[in-house]
Amino acid sequence: MDLLDILKVDYRNFPHQQTFSIYAEDVYFKDPMTQFRGRDRYQQMLGFIETWFRNIRLDLHNMQRTDNFIRTDWTLSWNTPLPWQPRISISGWSELTVNDQELISSHVDYWHCSRFDVLKQHFSKGDRPPSPPPQ
Repeated sequence: MDLLDILKVDYRNFPHQQTFSIYAEDVYFKDPMTQFRGRDRYQQMLGFIETWFRNIRLDLHNMQRTDNFIRTDWTLSWNTPLPWQPRISISGWSELTVNDQELISSHVDYWHCSRFDVLKQHFSKGDRPPSPPPQ
């Protein structure tokens, strides 16, 4: 399998059964919430997601490679473990840089919304179960 085929499988399985070996040991990761270096830290971040969030789905809309640059367009959704279990959805894209060893050396995620927009999804009325009728 080439790198794009592996990424397609990883997106389909996200965050389970990821192929961490396609990332450089000192991979740089950044998204609107965090940034760090290291494949171990990347693996820990995905473990956190897998542990705390429910019904995680990562829909891949497009993937294209030009030389050592890969762009993926996606929508990530999950249920947050709050009593009303809001369904959160973020659409965005990733820009991946591939080094000479054909390993991902940089993974930068961008969102089509703000962090505040994501926070608001946790508290919108449409996410709450109906209130019981007054007694």
